[in-house]
Amino acid sequence: MKVTGIQTYDRTISPELKELRQRVKKFIDEKVIPAESIFEKGGPESDQIILELQALAKKENLWAPGLPKDIGGGGLSFKEYALINELVGVSDLAWFALGTFTTQDAIMLNLYGTTELKEKWLLPMVRGEIYQSAALTEPEVAGSDPTLIQTTAVLEGDEWVINGHKWFITGANRAAFSTVFCVTDPDAPRHRRASMIIVPTDTPGYEIIRNVPTMAKSFGGSHCEIKLTNVRVPKENLLGKRGEGFLIAQKRLGPGRIFHSMRWLGQAQRAFDLMCQRALTRYSHGSLLSEKQMIQKFIADSATEIQAARLMTLEAAKKIDQGDDARVEIAMIKVFGAKVLHDVIDRSIQVHGALGVSGDTPLENMYRKARYARIYDGPDEVHTVSIARNILKKYQEGETWSPDGY
Repeated sequence: MKVTGIQTYDRTISPELKELRQRVKKFIDEKVIPAESIFEKGGPESDQIILELQALAKKENLWAPGLPKDIGGGGLSFKEYALINELVGVSDLAWFALGTFTTQDAIMLNLYGTTELKEKWLLPMVRGEIYQSAALTEPEVAGSDPTLIQTTAVLEGDEWVINGHKWFITGANRAAFSTVFCVTDPDAPRHRRASMIIVPTDTPGYEIIRNVPTMAKSFGGSHCEIKLTNVRVPKENLLGKRGEGFLIAQKRLGPGRIFHSMRWLGQAQRAFDLMCQRALTRYSHGSLLSEKQMIQKFIADSATEIQAARLMTLEAAKKIDQGDDARVEIAMIKVFGAKVLHDVIDRSIQVHGALGVSGDTPLENMYRKARYARIYDGPDEVHTVSIARNILKKYQEGETWSPDGY
């Protein structure tokens, strides 16, 4: 039984998008899922299977579907991409195989990069020839408050000289460059102190100290701790304008949170499929698990929560397509989607019993990764406060708040 469930939206999506979803699902079921065991071993064989699948995805016109066509992507809108990325989310390997790993940083570079920076970094990244990383988080200060960062960049002549300490820099061990968030104007207002600067990872003074050990296996890229010691890069490596680092970071993180939510739907759906399959085949205490009311409640609750999260994600994506910053909607789905992801996987493990915590299913690693979701790209607590603050602001201004303004 395949474990990449597809939902039907015949009345709300175009025939072309429906056909694309079917092709993506077929590609993942037939090409990606069978190759996961090779990918998960790591090493040269893992790298080779990524390259082979990427070449096949490009041949089948499935590559980078969420990026603009003029930079080599598929040109889908945010809402359309949500319906594709949900399918991609079932597998870490699919994330690499279809080029969706570039989307968040590619959007940022496309918005703020100069023509030269796009030619040197963006286009090769979109083609899958190089990998990227974003260096924002620091161990010495709260990652949820980027205005506290301590990494500095001083302009000396035609070069930025960068010093600092970063960690949880995902994929830095294979990246060709890091986009470094650093203080360039320490005396400016707190949201104008920082800038974004592109730093090639082979620059003298750029040092990967270690891959930070984490609670889940990290296939295809580790979470690195890096040190920057008198790193010199051309002043032209500045992304956007000086002092726009906070703005650019938010422009990167906002869509990124929706991308996470899209992928979480795929993970939750995969866990749900496995749970239903197990319930229909496992016999215990006189009946199949599927005939027991407690298990039926697991299934009903999970289906309801997945659908709610799906609709919330699509609504946030629609608002972005309409030019709205969708701040409340993004925060809502970041918090709610992370909880749904955890709860569905947890129920699926419970239905599997001892098998669920073994390495014989993907559930045990999915569960550990699900715990990250409440932390990365902003912890639940920060987003919860943001939701309340933005809604209350409406009432303070004499307005009311309701979904989509109804």
